[in-house]
Amino acid sequence: MSVPPHRAAFGARVRELRTGHGWSQEDFAHHAGLDRTYVSGIERGTRNPTLDIIHRLALALDVPAADLLA
Repeated sequence: MSVPPHRAAFGARVRELRTGHGWSQEDFAHHAGLDRTYVSGIERGTRNPTLDIIHRLALALDVPAADLLA
């Protein structure tokens, strides 16, 4: 199964912001209240996060949700 470009771009943006904080996936997952494997799936584009999860990611990264979609 190929990853849709919009999910790959979203995952890359989450990874970029996460690494900018100096967090491992496990650290970030803890901050966001998510499982590390779920964060991994988001970053790889294999997960399709809901609006609620996008909001949680944005709060953990201290950015507006729109910054994750840019």
